Amino acid sequence: MSKAQIGNKVRLLRFMEGEMSQAELAKRTGVTRQTILALEACKYSPSLELAFRIAEVFDKPLEDVFIYQRKLL
Repeated sequence: MSKAQIGNKVRLLRFMEGEMSQAELAKRTGVTRQTILALEACKYSPSLELAFRIAEVFDKPLEDVFIYQRKLL
């Protein structure tokens, strides 16, 4: 059996955007800073809508921001 996890490059992209804070990204996407923190730590998988909003902030395609990782148990 396998378990899937959504990886991401959000932290890297924030720093490439002039060291954007978690609070700024949260404000621009309509979520809390804690949501961004959990997302960056891979403790939270975003909704499809939030994933698209985050990709839009960075002007990147979804697949450049998020990675589908399948892990074998």
